[in-house]
Amino acid sequence: MVLMNILLYLIPVALCLGLIGLLAFVWALKSNQYDDMDGAANRILLDDDLDDDKKLK
Repeated sequence: MVLMNILLYLIPVALCLGLIGLLAFVWALKSNQYDDMDGAANRILLDDDLDDDKKLK
């Protein structure tokens, strides 16, 4: 009987957490968080030291 009481609390909590996660994912899609996946991967390969040297001169 105790197990049923626990499930009455855990199932709605799990559904609410899943809904919050889904809403956060939809918000990230709508705010264009996933638009430039290649740019971030290529940006790490660029040499920023050259740009810093030019700014100092």
